[in-house]
Amino acid sequence: MYKQRKLFDSFNYAIEGVMYVLKTQKNMRLHFLCGLFVLLLGIYFNLSKVELILLLLTICFVFITEMLNTSIELVIDLITNEFHPLARIIKDISAGAVLVASVNAVLVGYLLLLTVLHGKNFYSNIEYIKQRPLHIVFISLFVVVAGVMFSKASSGRGKPLRGGMPSGHSAISFSIWMVTFFLSKNILIVTLVFLLAVFIAQSRLKLGYHSRKEVIAGALLGISLTSFVFYFFKF
Repeated sequence: MYKQRKLFDSFNYAIEGVMYVLKTQKNMRLHFLCGLFVLLLGIYFNLSKVELILLLLTICFVFITEMLNTSIELVIDLITNEFHPLARIIKDISAGAVLVASVNAVLVGYLLLLTVLHGKNFYSNIEYIKQRPLHIVFISLFVVVAGVMFSKASSGRGKPLRGGMPSGHSAISFSIWMVTFFLSKNILIVTLVFLLAVFIAQSRLKLGYHSRKEVIAGALLGISLTSFVFYFFKF
């Protein structure tokens, strides 16, 4: 039990590190939104597995360099508050690494996305995704998780896996319910999944991890974003 608890805390600390950079660094929030948008475009344009892997690696590379840049700046500020030429050079080099990664991301995005516009039909891409419900489910859950992370980073309260606005558990559980609502024709299954989502939301209240407002906000976020994705593809 202790090892499991320690493993959970390790994940929580790691996610807290990511959330700290999102909360404090405007550039990281911009990278996050751009990365999410470009990744969704990659799915929309039906890029191959190799192309999507390359796109993911490029996005993660930008995130990692931004996080390392923030870490280096914090270490320097911890060591000294006085101006030092070497400290300025170190910060400039770490910022330059982010710039190189960002330029590389723009070039990769151009080669992978903009070039596929030639000869591509937007409606044919939508039809392709509509015929593959798994794609829509992935996009829905991805957008909901990203929305929860961005909202928690903006509010600056709670931990990544516990507390804060909104409730991530509530958002994901009600998102899964909406997925079931759109894909399943069995009323019993839809009802059971809805009850399960309610129980999960209720458990966050009972354990004291979230307020009623945070749970309701999470449920509405999951429902609205999932509905928007399905409506966009007119499933």
